[in-house]
Amino acid sequence: MSGVLGQVAFFVVLILVILVHEGAHYGVAKAFGFKVEEFFVGFGPKLWSIRRGETEYGVKLLPAGGYVKIAGMNPFQRVAPEDLPRTYAAKPPYQRALMVAAGPVTHFALALAFFGLWLGLVGEPRLARVVAQVPARIDGQPSPAHEAGLRPGDVIVGIGPIDHPTDEQFQAYTRAHVGRPIEVRVERDGRVLAVTLRPVWDEIDGERVARIGVLLDLVEVGRDRAGPVRALVRGAGLVGQSVAVTVRSLGEIFGPRGIGRVFELLLTDAPRAATDPVSPIGVGRAVGETASAGLFGDVLYVFGAVNVFIGVLNLIPLPPFDGGHLAVLAVEKVRGRRIDPRRLVPLTAAVATFFILFGLSVVYLDLVKPVRLLP
Repeated sequence: MSGVLGQVAFFVVLILVILVHEGAHYGVAKAFGFKVEEFFVGFGPKLWSIRRGETEYGVKLLPAGGYVKIAGMNPFQRVAPEDLPRTYAAKPPYQRALMVAAGPVTHFALALAFFGLWLGLVGEPRLARVVAQVPARIDGQPSPAHEAGLRPGDVIVGIGPIDHPTDEQFQAYTRAHVGRPIEVRVERDGRVLAVTLRPVWDEIDGERVARIGVLLDLVEVGRDRAGPVRALVRGAGLVGQSVAVTVRSLGEIFGPRGIGRVFELLLTDAPRAATDPVSPIGVGRAVGETASAGLFGDVLYVFGAVNVFIGVLNLIPLPPFDGGHLAVLAVEKVRGRRIDPRRLVPLTAAVATFFILFGLSVVYLDLVKPVRLLP
């Protein structure tokens, strides 16, 4: 039941996020006196609408986004003479830029809010590195950990001067002390024991790595909740990290290998991987799995990451994305003259067609080859 509630919660939040995004465009447009003709959630056939003043508000069949229609943004639209001063083209560049940027910016603000709530109410997982196996030998040589007396079930709580090291700290300290004695502290049966061992070099997939001779499991042992200030600061850091990950991911998804991977999945029986692109249907299923696993609070983190993804996606510098409109404004600023919007129509149509086809392909894959994130 919690899985179903998780999926329902995701799609409800997704619709609310769309409303906030388009509401930001709408609010800034109204503040600067643009004529807003339509405010719709969804695309395709109209399900319901109502007119209030000069704006028609409504819902369309496919909840895959939304739009705010500003008079004059369509270069082929005929505008009444009395409305010309309120068209997109008639407004100063800074007003157009602020109106366009308002939508994507709201996603980063929402991401900060979701990450902050997650940090304050749920907390970041506190992970323990638990010894899973202690092989007696590594490539025929005695295992340092085995000789030092480490056992499966030991919880590593320190290495050298570092208490509760991160993976990066553990690996860096081990690499820096290959062949030299180091102290490793473990918790066993409620007591902290210190052992001394010497890391050795090992080769894995052709890469030289430092080893102490154990296989570790990461086990969650608690949560660290943050106060309001720390949640805000750490949340901002998570937004920045998520932006970097999303930019890299988009480059992979829409690069030659990513597109080739989608074709492979469509044309062969190749199974889906957790790293493959997913549609809102796939994300909704992942949220449901997260909730079913008893991690309902972590759905807040997923909502934060989804908002970062949508925000970065909207900033792709190609029309019809918001980033495309901002790119046009930037080029016009550099050139010192306007670009005829009719010249952008073929590019806009090509980009829209590509993303629609790509999106429909991923939706199809999510229906026939769903990604399972949890066993």
